[in-house]
Amino acid sequence: MEGLVVRADFAVIGGGIVGLASAHALQTRFPGASVLVLDKEAGPARHQTGRNSGVIHAGVYYAPGSLKARLCHAGNRSMVAFCREHGIAHEICGKVIVATRPGEVAALDRLETRARDNGLAVTRLDAAGVREHEPHVQAVAGLYVPTTGIVSYRRVSEVLAGLIAARGGEVRYGAEVTALRRDAGGHVLDTPGGPVHARFLVNCGGLHSDRLARKAGADPQSQIVPFRGEYYELRPERSSLVRGLIYPVPNPDFPFLGVHFTRMIDGSVHAGPNAVLAFAREGYHKTDVNVRDLGESLRYPGFQRLARNNLREGAMEMWRSVSKAAFVRSLQALIPEVTADDVVPSEAGVRAQALTPQGALVDDFLFVESPGALHVCNAPSPAATASLEIGRLIAARVPPQDHLTPAPTGAHA
Repeated sequence: MEGLVVRADFAVIGGGIVGLASAHALQTRFPGASVLVLDKEAGPARHQTGRNSGVIHAGVYYAPGSLKARLCHAGNRSMVAFCREHGIAHEICGKVIVATRPGEVAALDRLETRARDNGLAVTRLDAAGVREHEPHVQAVAGLYVPTTGIVSYRRVSEVLAGLIAARGGEVRYGAEVTALRRDAGGHVLDTPGGPVHARFLVNCGGLHSDRLARKAGADPQSQIVPFRGEYYELRPERSSLVRGLIYPVPNPDFPFLGVHFTRMIDGSVHAGPNAVLAFAREGYHKTDVNVRDLGESLRYPGFQRLARNNLREGAMEMWRSVSKAAFVRSLQALIPEVTADDVVPSEAGVRAQALTPQGALVDDFLFVESPGALHVCNAPSPAATASLEIGRLIAARVPPQDHLTPAPTGAHA
């Protein structure tokens, strides 16, 4: 059986955009290294990456100096450059963040200050200025963010997978990691195609990243709780209501951004998402239930505290999940002309959000190290925007490998 073991210098679990970007960056830092990406699905980007709104974020919302702020700001530029280099359709369309009533203006002021602290050139808008960008929006004030863009991250992932293969690496699908254990020379990963021995492991398992980390002996000091984000789509004949991206001022008492309008790279316009507890880590439909996943979430003290602290907002999110009328009313706060007849249900996504036992959302990207491994244990939005930068950071954090000669400092993926 020993002869059937696949051996690799680096094994990356997860074929989403962060896993693929990490594999690509490892190939850049360690030319000639054997790199293997393992994903349980039939193709890349089947979960968070392929089910998000496709926004190239500018970095408005994140605490100055945080990894999210720094890597998003840099990732905005590197993602656009990557798309240009590889002929990937994208658009820098800008976005408006709007205060729909006077009581939201103070929060918009704080958001403008944070954006400028993060090095962004933003423009303050009055009601007329908002209408110049988005004629159908009702607002008392707004903030224009010119560097926000849109792209298909599934397409970016497909290109990354091709680049990995062209460099001699392998992206293996249908390769769920069913067991994971340390040995003297690295890690052994059991997959349906046989065991894989990796000198170094990078865990980009997304919705299952905390479980994989614990199997490898790491303690993320948090737990993934899955939140489903449900979307509607404007009927094509009504898509002219939205030119680009329209976001509300976030509710400071609720840890999600609120429903918004996003023009996708294919020209369609999506509206959402809400944020409700998913009853399965891959619970993309309301009827999807996994007893283990749901029990884990409900028993977790962190989720119990989060739910208690956000009872009103959580109840509203659940009501919007079951009531199209309630969802549409949220959209009408931004564009009063939208009616229930204008929108149809669209594909949902599930956000892998790490929660601390104290009930706080882990607010930044979370990387956890263990012997011979590095685990990405929290990478929600803007991880797709920042993915190339996250990959470079991960590759830089991998300890020197005695049998590999690193590329000269400054080499870029």
